[in-house]
Amino acid sequence: MLVLLKSTVHHRLARPLRFLVVFLLLALASPVGGEDPGDTPGAKKPAGGGTGAKKLRAKRYDEVAYATTHNAMSNSDEGWLFPNQTHSLTRQLADGIRAFMLDVHDKAGKPYLCHSRFFLGSRPLKDGLGELTAYLGKNPREVLTIIFESYVSSKALAGAFKESGLLRYAHSQPKGKPWPTLGEMVASGRRLVVFTDRAGGELPWLHRVWDFCWETHFSARSRKDLVCRKNRGSSKNSLFILNHFLTRPVASVRLADEVNHNPFLKKRVEQCRKASGKLPNFITVDFYEHGDVIAVVDELNGIR
Repeated sequence: MLVLLKSTVHHRLARPLRFLVVFLLLALASPVGGEDPGDTPGAKKPAGGGTGAKKLRAKRYDEVAYATTHNAMSNSDEGWLFPNQTHSLTRQLADGIRAFMLDVHDKAGKPYLCHSRFFLGSRPLKDGLGELTAYLGKNPREVLTIIFESYVSSKALAGAFKESGLLRYAHSQPKGKPWPTLGEMVASGRRLVVFTDRAGGELPWLHRVWDFCWETHFSARSRKDLVCRKNRGSSKNSLFILNHFLTRPVASVRLADEVNHNPFLKKRVEQCRKASGKLPNFITVDFYEHGDVIAVVDELNGIR
């Protein structure tokens, strides 16, 4: 947990025009004055957010809220362009993040963490998963979740899970059956839940996300776009993904500061909970250390 794994980042651009586009987008995404995102006035040091609290052990997996990072692998500390986060997966875990949205693409027959284009940043999936393996090994009462946007086969995902050592922690949930409590998951050692939007279901631990979850829209450009209307999945599913981030035209600290703080964040969580009658389980944000997502999650879980 103390060793940060370096990402393999590709900066070579094919054409001068692409370089110009990258330069302009970087200018739009950069904090005012060129400050490091972690040093901007809106940044806070998160605390809490864990699932190991004693009072959570009797709650089912779907009765708990989890601080969740959008495009969790894409972070400025490891040199990704147009990042959605500041810190590595290891640091996110230390700060209380317990669920991770990860994009995975094929590169020469191997699964890589990548957001759309390899020149923006990439690393082997097995290396990223290895950080989660290390964390679970050192924290035997914590429960984690991965939500994949996947462009690779189930076989490719399974290979990376085996190589990283993470497979032994994966929980298999029968569709239509009640989720176990966190305490039961800890006792079984199966403390990782894995969802995918593609090629899921062939393996018992690789769950089709829309068989279990539903979500709000993810393409918000301004605060007024952050409503509670359902996007994908059936609202009868027990797990609720609350997408709470802005993209204009890419993510930035400034945009995160517009929506991650209370009272706005807490008010939206409460509004969507009331409108749906469901607990928002995965409160998904960019640049999580800016704002109050950890505090809101702890309050929902009754541990603050």
